[in-house]
Amino acid sequence: MRHLDEEMELLRKRLLSMAGRVEESIRVAIKSLKERDESVAKKVIEEDAEIDREEVGIEEKCIELIARYQPEARDLRTLIGVIKINSDLERIGDLSVNIACASLRLLEKPQLKPIVGLSQMSEVVAGMLKDSIRSFIDGDVKLARSVCVRDDEADAIRNHLIRELLTYMMEDPKTISRCMDLALIARNLERIGDLSTNISEDTIYINKAVIIRHHRAN
Repeated sequence: MRHLDEEMELLRKRLLSMAGRVEESIRVAIKSLKERDESVAKKVIEEDAEIDREEVGIEEKCIELIARYQPEARDLRTLIGVIKINSDLERIGDLSVNIACASLRLLEKPQLKPIVGLSQMSEVVAGMLKDSIRSFIDGDVKLARSVCVRDDEADAIRNHLIRELLTYMMEDPKTISRCMDLALIARNLERIGDLSTNISEDTIYINKAVIIRHHRAN
């Protein structure tokens, strides 16, 4: 299966490249929010089409390799894992677009303090995504498990933000539309954390043939 090994290595590199694009889309989306830059937000939206195209290409390549080589055991788990991770990355790209769209809506309104909490949350989930991909590339189960644990941290930041936004809305109804958009951004960041956790769970399955969804402590 030497040819399959070579094809799999190229596939890993291709997935890593796509992950880089997705990481950049998150960074730029948050930058558009912090710097209130319309052109930056629009860049995220425009470049999502390329992520979509690459997602389709990677999936088609995985299906081709399964059909051509009929792999078993770890090779088969890896190809199935790549299909799932590839899909999760595409969804993360979509979530970055959602953040950019919310950023555009917020441009003409005064900025609210909770933007600081969103910046903190974005750093946490961006780190989770980066480590989830690294754990897959390196076959690092320990790193994958650490990503799963950090999902609770992202959820805690999101819950704190929601409570803060609720206080703003109760004290000043004029902030409701802004607070709703900020809550939407927090929700999208939370979902990025969830999808990064999914990628880490798939990495553990590929390397250990163990499904840990719903019982992460195992």
